[in-house]
Amino acid sequence: MDPIHANITVSVTELKRNFANILATAKDAPVAVLNHNKPEAYLLSAKHYEEILGILEDLEDKKIVESREHGPFVTVTLDEL
Repeated sequence: MDPIHANITVSVTELKRNFANILATAKDAPVAVLNHNKPEAYLLSAKHYEEILGILEDLEDKKIVESREHGPFVTVTLDEL
């Protein structure tokens, strides 16, 4: 059985019939959309999706910072800036 990474699950058919109510019920929680009792997709609110994108951007920035933390460094004076 495939793992389901959401506390709320709906079938594809139920999602088609009751989309607005499912969104209202879920609020910002992810919803697993099942097809033949297997996760086919996950439905996220726009707010939740944007938060995930922000976290991913932060992780990418962290990788860049870590890769540069030991130099090489360029020494400049304030007058040179």
